Amino acid sequence: MLITVLTGFHNQHLFERQIRRAITNEGKETLAAAGQPDVAHFLPVVKALVRNEPGFFYLLQDRSESVVAGNMLHLRPVTGLRWLSWAHRIPRDTHQVTIYGEGYQLSDGGYYFVGIDASQLTQLRHDLWNTVAWSFLGFMILGLAGGMLLSNAVLKRIESISMTARSIMRGNIARRIPLRGTGDEFDHLSQSLNAMLGQNETLIVSLRQVSNDIAHDMRSPLSRLRHRLERAKDREDTVDALKEQIDLSIDELDKALEIFASLLDLAQIEARTQSDEFCTVDLVVLVTEMAEIYQPIVEDHRQVLRVRHPPEAIVTGQPVLLRQMLANLVENAIHHTPSGSTITIEIAIGKGVVQLVVCDNGGGIPAGDLERVFDRFVRLDNSRSEVGNGLGLSMVRAIVHLHAGTITLNDNRPGLRSLIVLPCENRARILADQSSGS
Repeated sequence: MLITVLTGFHNQHLFERQIRRAITNEGKETLAAAGQPDVAHFLPVVKALVRNEPGFFYLLQDRSESVVAGNMLHLRPVTGLRWLSWAHRIPRDTHQVTIYGEGYQLSDGGYYFVGIDASQLTQLRHDLWNTVAWSFLGFMILGLAGGMLLSNAVLKRIESISMTARSIMRGNIARRIPLRGTGDEFDHLSQSLNAMLGQNETLIVSLRQVSNDIAHDMRSPLSRLRHRLERAKDREDTVDALKEQIDLSIDELDKALEIFASLLDLAQIEARTQSDEFCTVDLVVLVTEMAEIYQPIVEDHRQVLRVRHPPEAIVTGQPVLLRQMLANLVENAIHHTPSGSTITIEIAIGKGVVQLVVCDNGGGIPAGDLERVFDRFVRLDNSRSEVGNGLGLSMVRAIVHLHAGTITLNDNRPGLRSLIVLPCENRARILADQSSGS
């Protein structure tokens, strides 16, 4: 619209300059032909121009403002450029036009005016303003229609988000904001909100699971504790027997507190995200330290511990949690394999990852239970007699996921093979060192 208006005004200005130039030239030629700027000299020139120049309009008046010659009605003698309205046009039996011309005051008091048909310029102005008005009206209509459509679309998307929020408040925490696949700002906002809702759902489910686990697994030790206290109260008559029941009750209470603490630790790990507490950790140093700690325990069980690793393997993580992860795997291998078994800890550098393997040649885990053992409080029949609460592998998986890794249990034929894959921070340098060393 702006270009149309500017173009129209430019064309109008050019046309007006052309008309003004024609009027000025005609006036100069008339003065030159007359020789003297008085009525007597102008009279024959104006009569000749009326006959020979039909495209122009002429008027010659004397001192008394009487029309002497020309094809126009009487005019008030005004010098300079001027527009003539319908009241000053040529005789009324002639086609009425708009005249644009210039007036000259003669030396003897007379007045001379020369003009030209300016109807085209007037029509151009009229068409230009009509174009501006209709364009403005069209843009207003399009703007209002577009605004209404856009407002309707925006309100629908907002209502969709609002309906999702109300559904979640009613308890449907799995509800998510629908995406349209347009990739616009609303889709980006919906994706961010859905990600936040997913994290909130994970936290809520974890909290519910912890509550259910505490209610389920604290019942047994607390029930045994109550039974022992009742027995000590009603049946034991000697001080030694009473002390024995109190010691057993304390053991049950310690087991309950251990379960409670483990559940809280697991919930905290599952609820965490990577934070400033994460730093660069050399898994080789960590594994070496843990191997030195567990070497005496392995020897007490008459087992063998072997460690294989590259010069270094750098990951980003929380050292305390990584130690706990490795300790749980090693302790599981120690407690669930017989004497004479071999436990192996191996570190390898893969394509952009570090692979940590803890394996043994013991009895292993049935194929149907390889995923189930990651659930809370799952203990297989052959491990009921061993110390533990069934939370070790759940803790390991939570720590691995916190470090953006994966864990997989496989048959070691015989035994169990635990494979942990973590992002590697220095794969290029490690491979270069290995190549130079070989």
